[in-house]
Amino acid sequence: MQVETQIGIAAPAERIWRVWTDVEHWSDWTPSVTWVRRLDTGEFGVGSRAAVKQPSMRPMVWEVTESTPGESFVWTARTAGTTLVAGHRLSPGPDGTTTATLSMNHTGLLAPALGVLVGGRIKRYLALEADGIRRFCEAA
Repeated sequence: MQVETQIGIAAPAERIWRVWTDVEHWSDWTPSVTWVRRLDTGEFGVGSRAAVKQPSMRPMVWEVTESTPGESFVWTARTAGTTLVAGHRLSPGPDGTTTATLSMNHTGLLAPALGVLVGGRIKRYLALEADGIRRFCEAA
């Protein structure tokens, strides 16, 4: 199952990147996250790990597997025979706005069942995250 959403944000990519990579404060700007706890210290990048709790879901540990600072990061979690891959990408526009792209991909033996069970929730959570970061970054 692959889900993707994009949103235009009237803020520079650098600001959005700082907010996105300050994962422990995600619950400040999106109702799709209850809490996040970093499981390591230092700069957020490849190898960084965090426990993420979302409404109606168990906490999951996510690990950054790809990162291009200021531009994109991908993190991965594993649960119930499924690998979840969440992407976060910024594309600056010529007018000072930035397009944020969020994606979620599920693979593995139980991925089709997971898609049926929680696919709608995942789409809603991505939309909430996109709108939340837009409003937060535009208000600053």
